Amino acid sequence: MPKPILRRLTILRVTSILLGGLVIPTLSSGADASKPNVLLIIADDLGYNDVGFQGSKDIPTPNLDRLAARSLRCTSGYAPHSFCSPTRAAVLTGRYQHRFGHENNPAWLPQSKEAGLSLQEVTWPSLMQRLGYRTAAIGKWHLGAHPQFHPNRRGFDHYFGALGGGHVYFPQDKGGVEYKIPLDRNGRPEPQKDYLTSQFGEEACAFIQQQDKTPWMLYLAFNAPHTPLSAPKPWLDKLTHIIEPSRRTYAAMVAAMDESIGQVLATIESKGQTANTLVFFMSDNGGPDLSAKTGVNFTNNSPLRGAKGQLYEGGIRVPMLISWPARLKAGTYTHAVSGMDFLLTSMAAAGGESQAPAYLDSVNLLPSLEGKTQDAPHPHLFFRMNGLKGLYALRQGPWKLLHQPGGIQELYHLDQDPGETRNLASADPTRLQQMIEATRHWAAGTVDPTFQSPKGNPKGNPKGNPKGNPKGNPVQKSRP
Repeated sequence: MPKPILRRLTILRVTSILLGGLVIPTLSSGADASKPNVLLIIADDLGYNDVGFQGSKDIPTPNLDRLAARSLRCTSGYAPHSFCSPTRAAVLTGRYQHRFGHENNPAWLPQSKEAGLSLQEVTWPSLMQRLGYRTAAIGKWHLGAHPQFHPNRRGFDHYFGALGGGHVYFPQDKGGVEYKIPLDRNGRPEPQKDYLTSQFGEEACAFIQQQDKTPWMLYLAFNAPHTPLSAPKPWLDKLTHIIEPSRRTYAAMVAAMDESIGQVLATIESKGQTANTLVFFMSDNGGPDLSAKTGVNFTNNSPLRGAKGQLYEGGIRVPMLISWPARLKAGTYTHAVSGMDFLLTSMAAAGGESQAPAYLDSVNLLPSLEGKTQDAPHPHLFFRMNGLKGLYALRQGPWKLLHQPGGIQELYHLDQDPGETRNLASADPTRLQQMIEATRHWAAGTVDPTFQSPKGNPKGNPKGNPKGNPKGNPVQKSRP
């Protein structure tokens, strides 16, 4: 690995302005802007309104709330997909996963060389390695079970975690084969010793402690609060104000994850690296609605419509934070951004944007976050499920198109109607047709899925109840 080239930039003082989607200024005075460390924290199946900085009143998340206080909170932050693996594929390549056929979840098939992240794709960590970074992935992988897809072969110098789509939280918990496989440390099996969320947090702290002069990139992918619902008793005991058992266990899982995130952030602070660490936080999709199975919807995506496995906002709009105290001041950013954008933003922060492949869909967000441009980073954001003949969604400014198989068209103005309750398709046919054409043009650069989810493709969005997480809208049937 080449030695990092440290660059010091002069940081200018900027007066407060209101510019585009930016509410608060972005450059701090006198901060050290050497090549930053990069930390991406991904939660799994976190509800939009299930953390304090999003408005939750019943789930304590003090560490994420403190991170939010020094971050830009992206109020239109999107996961690239509405369930697990395709989101991760897009985040780690900076490309729409539809361009290389990763539109479904790979089954746990260690013998399959197809069901995983395409070897033709250049990954974010491999690009950061070229910029002199030490890279690590800790937590859930879910990008292929064959050894060729192993994180150590996809750009990560260090890996510790669960290679499948999920895992039991306590060693004694019951689970299927995929959820009971040994943990993996750099290609070697390792038994689970503790509550898994805590183990991932401790491993992240250990990695950060070991890094000194070399800048580092850490991909910390919790499997919490994904099912199976399982939480430490101390947290369950602290949340007795939540009466419904499933909601209480889910809340305890979120609180335990927040506790581990706090330990990671404290470790960064203890090394004096807080100011110059670029931190991203997001969920891989919206919270699921499993009420058809459990009798209760234990996640809260309000005020959004829909849930995981759908292309209504509740399936794809997620809590999202971006923090870099050396350059970005806290505030609110309202333009639509995607988890895909973290790749090019990180490379630009490290002074290596010119070394990124030209074909990326990722956008460097720094000019927007710094208030240097009023333009939205993306003229369009696209979403799709079930291949070329499937369900499409398009975000364009405040407008949202939902194109369903069979020709059903839905058009929403999200600034005025974030809950997607008023279909304006018949009221604005010109805009509707323009957005349909934009979707068709984008689809021409995509391919059908190259592998299927374990239990078939997820269903699309029927009309359903427009309020909250409608029971009438089915969720992804496999275990994303």
